[in-house]
Parts: sequence; C-alpha cells; structure tokens
Amino acid sequence: MANSDPEGVDGVRMTWNVWPRTKLEASKCVIPLAASIAPIRPHSDIPTLPYAPLRCRTCSAVLNAYSRVDFLAKIWICPFCYQRNQFPPHYAMISETNLPCELYPQYTTVQYTLQTNPDPNNPSNAPQLQPVFVFVLDTCMIEEELVFAKSALKQAIGLLPEQAFVGFVSFGTQAHVHELGFTEMSKVYVFKGSKEISKEQVLEQLGLRAAGRRPTAGYPKGLQNGYANTVVNRFLLPASDCEFTLNSLLDELQTDQWPVQAGHRASRCTGVALSVAAGLLGACLPGTGARIIALVGGPCTEGPGTIVSKDLSEPVRSHKDLFKDAAPYFKKAVKFYDSLAKQLVDQGHVLDLFASALDQVGVAEMKVTIERTGGLVVLAESFGHSVFKDSFKRVFEDGEQSLGLCFNGMLEISCSKEIKVQGIIGPCTSLEKKGPSVSDTVIGEGNTTTWKMCRLDKSTCLTVIFDLSSTDQSNVPETVNPQFYLQFLTSYQVPEGKTLIRVTTVTRQWVDISVSTEELIHGFDQETAAVVMARITSLKMETEEGLDATRWLDRNLIRFCSKFGSYRENDPSSFSLNPCFSLFPQFIFNLRRSQFVQVFNNSPDETAYFRVLLNKENITNAAVMVQPSLISYSFNSPPQPALLDVASISADHILLLDSYFSIVVFHGMTIAQWRNMGYQNQPEHQAFALLLEAPQVDAQIIIRDCFPVPRLVVCDQHGSQARFLLAKLNPSATYNNATDIAPGSDIIFTDDVSLQVFCEHLQRLAVQS
Repeated sequence: MANSDPEGVDGVRMTWNVWPRTKLEASKCVIPLAASIAPIRPHSDIPTLPYAPLRCRTCSAVLNAYSRVDFLAKIWICPFCYQRNQFPPHYAMISETNLPCELYPQYTTVQYTLQTNPDPNNPSNAPQLQPVFVFVLDTCMIEEELVFAKSALKQAIGLLPEQAFVGFVSFGTQAHVHELGFTEMSKVYVFKGSKEISKEQVLEQLGLRAAGRRPTAGYPKGLQNGYANTVVNRFLLPASDCEFTLNSLLDELQTDQWPVQAGHRASRCTGVALSVAAGLLGACLPGTGARIIALVGGPCTEGPGTIVSKDLSEPVRSHKDLFKDAAPYFKKAVKFYDSLAKQLVDQGHVLDLFASALDQVGVAEMKVTIERTGGLVVLAESFGHSVFKDSFKRVFEDGEQSLGLCFNGMLEISCSKEIKVQGIIGPCTSLEKKGPSVSDTVIGEGNTTTWKMCRLDKSTCLTVIFDLSSTDQSNVPETVNPQFYLQFLTSYQVPEGKTLIRVTTVTRQWVDISVSTEELIHGFDQETAAVVMARITSLKMETEEGLDATRWLDRNLIRFCSKFGSYRENDPSSFSLNPCFSLFPQFIFNLRRSQFVQVFNNSPDETAYFRVLLNKENITNAAVMVQPSLISYSFNSPPQPALLDVASISADHILLLDSYFSIVVFHGMTIAQWRNMGYQNQPEHQAFALLLEAPQVDAQIIIRDCFPVPRLVVCDQHGSQARFLLAKLNPSATYNNATDIAPGSDIIFTDDVSLQVFCEHLQRLAVQS
C-alpha cells in the first residue's frame, strides 16, 4: 500500500468513507457500513490532557473538535443531539484565540488521564493496582513436555515486575491450589476433578469466605495494594516474595501420578482447574487486571468442560461431527465456558490460553471465554516449539517488545441520530446498555452502546457494524446536516494504576446515491471491506447452521459487481470495474480458499484459533491472513512484491510468503542446488551469500512484529514442506493445463479453479439481466 499508516491518528478505518442516506440504499451497497477501530493504538500526535472530559448532558457525548461553540454565552452545542451545554467555571477563559486542546480541529483523538481514587488525606499515596497472574499448569503430560512447560514458567516468573501478585494451580485428575504464603511446608488444597464447583464453594474450601465479599467503593482499611491482606496473601504473593518458593515447587512437581488404564486417555480436569482459578481471583478486589494463564497439554476428559471421553477408541470431535451434531460433549462444554466467561467478565479478569499438543485441547469450546475476556491464545505442537516459547516470553518481556497490556476497558459509542449500532465483532462483551442508537438486528456482541474489554493491548482492534434508521430522509436534503458523526470513547487502566480515557470523534459525509455514486465509489476501502466480510463470514459459520459460506460470499460478490461494474447487459466481455474496486474480487477469491472458510484439513481447535486472531488484529494484519503477501528475491533486481500465483515460482528466485500464522522462505530449484554445494561459503560468491541471507533477515523483522510468533518454514522447490507455499498460491498452472508453463516454474496438483476462471464466471453472472 502506498499509505504506510492507513489507520492514521484516529485508528479508524471504514468499509465506506461516505454513506448513503437511507437503509434501502445502504442495503444495495452489499458491503455493510462498518468501522474497524484500534481503541488504544499508540500515536505520537495524540495529546494527553490531565483533566476529565466534558460531557453533553443529554447524550453523554464528549466535547470535541466538531462541537459548535458560542464564546460570548460560554455555550457548546453537541454535534450528536444538538443539545446546548453550558461550559463549567474552569472553562471561563475560553475564547477564539484561547481554545482548550479538545477543540483544535487537528485533535480528533485526545487522551485524558485520571488518577484513580486517591487517598484524600495523602494524594501522593494513591494505591497502585498491581497486576495479578494465576498460572494454571496441566501435569498430564509426558515428562519431556512438562520440563519445557516448567522452564517457560520459571522464566516468566523471573520476568514479572516484583510487585506483581502470583498464584499457582496445577491439575491432572484433580485440581491443586498451592498455598505459597506457607513456606515452612508445601501445602496444597485439592479439588475433585469430576464435578462442577461454584465460586462460593471455591472460596469456602480455601477459607476465603471473608475476602470474597464485595468491597465497598474506594479502598477499605486493611487492604494493601487493593487486596485483602491476610487471607488472599496465602495464595497470591508478590513475585519477589514467592519466586524461590515457586521455583522449588516447580522443581518438585511431577507428571500426574494417577494410573491411566491401557487404551485410555489421561484423566484431565481442565474445566475444574479454570473454575478454581477464577474463584480464587474473585476473592481479590474485582477489576484488578488479573489474569489466568493456562498451559494445557491435552483434551479435558473429566468434569465440566469435557470435550472427549477417556476411551482412546473415540476420536476428538472434528468439523464433520460438529456439522452433523455428532459431538456429544460440545454444547455442554460451550455452555460451561459461557458461564465461566460471564463470571470472569463480572470480575474484570482475563483467561489466556497456551495450548501445546499434537491432539486438540478444546480451544473451540474455550473460544467464548477467551474472546469475551480479551485473552491471548497461542496454539503450538509442543511446549518446546519456538511458537510457544517465543510467544510466552514476549507476554512478560518489557520494553519495545511488550504488548502494551491494559485492563478494565470500557468502550462507549455515540452516533448521529440516523445511525444505529448492530454490534461488534472482536474481543469484548456487550453490557446490554440500551439506548436510541441500538439497532433491532444484532451482529456479534450487540443490543448495547457500551462494551466491556477486560484486557486490551496496542494492537487490539474491533469491528463495529452500523445500520441506518429506516425513515427516508433523502427527500428533504436542505434541512439535513450533510455530515454525520461517530464518537468512540475508551476508558481503561494502565498497569501503573491510572485510568486513561481515549476519545476519538470522526465525521464523514452523507451522499445521495440516487443522484450520483461517484463519491461513494471513491470512498470505498477494499482492504477493510475484505476483512469485514471475512469476520462476518466466520461469525455466520459459527452461529448459522447449514450455512454454505462459499455460496454466500459468491452471491454477495455477484450482487456487488452487478451494482458497481460498468457493462452492457448479457455481454461479459464489456464488463469492467472501477480501480477503487479492482482488488476486491481477488480478496474474496482468496478468502473463499482461506482457513477461515475452508475448514477441511483443519481441526475445530485450529479454526477457532485462526478466527480469534482474525477478529482482534488490525486491518493490515488481518488482510495478510486473508490474502498473504509474497516477495521475490533474485540476483538481477532488488526484493519486490510478486503475484500470489504459482507462476511466481522460478528456479533462480527465493520467495518469502507472509501469511501471518506462518512465514515461508522458499528456495527455487537452482538456488537450493547451489546452496547445497556450498557456493555461499566461497569468497567469490559473496552476492549469493547475501541473496540467501536477505529473506531470512526480512522474515525475522516480520516475526518481531507478530503475536503469536508465527511458525518459520524454510523449504526448497519440490521439497515436502513446499506445500506451505503452494497451498496459498493461485493455481494458474495445474496438472490439467501444464503444457504452457515456463521452465523452472511449478504446477499445483488441484482441481480448484484459478483466479482467472473465477473472474470469468463472475463477469458472466454479474452481467446477466
């Protein structure tokens, strides 16, 4: 893309940058009216103001650069509801030459900093809410895997801030809560793995009944750092106090000793362990930025959240089983994780899942808890794999690499009165707060204008889908404001204990499509539209039974091309698309073939994992997931983008494919032969050594910016791992038409249609009368 920062200062991208006036005209546009917002994306041009925002007394929107101001009467008019608001006394000095920062036209995004509940007697002693981490470790693993997991945990505990509170739960057939405050002897509370356990029972058994009562506002006496000092500190201790105890505990921890019958799976009570961890965190003050970090090495076979029976002859559910409703445990497990999600959201806590196993562990069932609490999820083959190790380390590392984690987020959306919000797709939970801007139709987390985000980071991105009110206003254009406004207000806590409020106000134009579609066409964002369609398709596949996603996408694309293409009826050769739309069919072609729509060959866990990441990443990253980028390296030219096509393969080129989940460095046949002969080690072939090194260096740069850390695949043409590249390329040359391929290129063994054939069919169907 020419624009290196398409999100801009506001972090907002829309499918359409001008909107039709009526619901009917909007439905004819096919692609929904949607905005993708990155609520706390850092940017150097955003001013930070040390006071609270000024709100409209009718609709609660915040004073912004689009508000009309009467400097004499000291009044501002809200652009959303046209209410006249009096400025408070501390704005008395306001004038045309003395504006507060939020009224400057260039500051459409501003940030306010609020100190949380300072002690009135001693303001400098404001309590700092320290982050809390409860590590939950699966012990039903082979010795080697457990060693990898324990070493990762030790490294993480060493990287934590000293004041961060740490708790530890291990589980196998039963769940064990380790008391870290009692150092004289290791003391463990055991919970039976086979039955569901409520938060109250957890508190009762751990002796935390008193601590579990809801605290009053502010910080009652007897609380240090906002935690009930005596009781909770048996289980949650500052990292500096319990690092030695935890390390010794991990050294002694063995794999689950419960006997496993031959032909059976180990008995693993993941659901109970997570319930117990959630109950333990419920005993801290709610909303303290606490997280459950679960390291799971296999499927749950015991108690709530079970995904498969212990009998090895019964396979773990596949997509086919889910489709045929032949997965007996699935719905019950999803229901259990749904109730766990509600509990964690109420408490303001997060579930992070690190799943490493060759079999499935139940990510598909846990997805609801991970998404609603904004948790991280990493899926790897082993706890020794770089995908797990590097990603896990990056969560705790400080400095540039850190993810910029923040807690207790709340998003409020204000819109002009003709606009309604259908819902949000992404890591958040609807707070069911009704208002005039709530649409009757719901997509994703809807029925509200306020959402909770227990955890968010600098790359968190949400897709908001809008609707228009059905009244037709286009017949009185003179009386209607030509602009409409949207305001996104995000309040959140940073680890230092401050509350920040980010307010972004954007405006766009209404356009009357019945007069001209020119402006509408130029306001189309192809990348955003493709990603929004990918997110809606994924959501539909999960919520609508019997949906044929490929046909649904095809029908929408045909309608879209019929509406916006220029052609003579029934003459496919006359069809052409405006350059503003020219990449969109290609995006949809790749989306149809992507892992989000084609679930064959992926397990339900993998599909859930891909979708969680698709829904939370920014548009640029999500577009790469849908349509990977390909760069070609050769002797006679600098690295340059290549077509995502099998024709780009050449014997004397190296290709670098970035599909977000994996990075592939692919050596052409000749390059691989020269490398195997060791030419790169000879001084006269310095250029060849540099050519081999360039894609590796670029791959590391891409890896550094991605979370989870992608899998790096280095392969050669005709090698077994070349499949990672070939699966993503357009099959313009297959075994059916292999006659006219260039020497040194390749063919793909597939019956899939190529992009060219796809476009020919599209043109034929779009021009039909």
